[in-house]
Amino acid sequence: MAGKEIIVVFGATGAQGNSVVCALLEDHTFAVRAVTRDASKPAAAKLKEAGAEVVVADLDDEKSVEAALKGAHGAFVVTNAWDHSSEHNKEITQGKMLADLAKRLGLKQVVYSGLENVKKLTGGKLSVFHFDGKGEVEEYFRHIGCHMTSVRLSFYYENFLDAFKPQKCQDGKTYVLNLPMSDVPMDGISVKDLGPAVVTILKHPSHYSGKNIGLSAEKLTVAQYAHIMSEVTGKTIKDGKIHPDDFEKRLSHGMKHMANMFRFYMMRPERDVELTHKLNPKVKSFHQWMEENKAQFCN
Repeated sequence: MAGKEIIVVFGATGAQGNSVVCALLEDHTFAVRAVTRDASKPAAAKLKEAGAEVVVADLDDEKSVEAALKGAHGAFVVTNAWDHSSEHNKEITQGKMLADLAKRLGLKQVVYSGLENVKKLTGGKLSVFHFDGKGEVEEYFRHIGCHMTSVRLSFYYENFLDAFKPQKCQDGKTYVLNLPMSDVPMDGISVKDLGPAVVTILKHPSHYSGKNIGLSAEKLTVAQYAHIMSEVTGKTIKDGKIHPDDFEKRLSHGMKHMANMFRFYMMRPERDVELTHKLNPKVKSFHQWMEENKAQFCN
């Protein structure tokens, strides 16, 4: 690690951060400083064994974050709206604090896990709080003149393992995929494929600094997702043909933003499949991802 420029990775034991840490360690170009709130976690110990410097910091504690960033060349920043119960969450405060520190400490590169400010883009017609906050932080990074590239992930394939897992029908044999996209193709990617894309961005700042990069492995309709699931698992999985309006009726109070997320997806936000494959040539198609994860489906 001696002599190498340091990349600080926040959320290092989470899905996105872990993907980035592992990709950086495999690439060997940079030294890796992995940030976690709890260094005693087995996941943190595993990162240390793999060669990362593990440090403790909390995004609600500016001094600890500043200490984690000192001496670094760059950082991968991810914040989590779901850590906070209110739609007026701390994500914006945390993101702006990180931007201010990155600027003040002179970081040469920041890759931020961002998303669109849907409320602003739609003139207030749609609000998706876990998008909007990240969009506001993107704008702040640019406003203060910090060197930042935003990577905007599409729908995680991993969501098909929990929140959007195919549901068994009453006949006990057929499954239905209730993804509220009607017949509009939806971008998707495995969160594990984020890391190599971030490494490429960090290694080529002149190409990607200051850009918003939408990541997607491919664009598929719900019927196509269901067909691939059926093909790989041998189960009969059908498109539930759900519209966001129908989906919203099934949601508990306070979850309207989830229906709005799919309404926004139906507006076809910019996600660049060709660029994603350039940034990570090994990015998995949905079929490849299903083959690796089929044991977790339709049990």
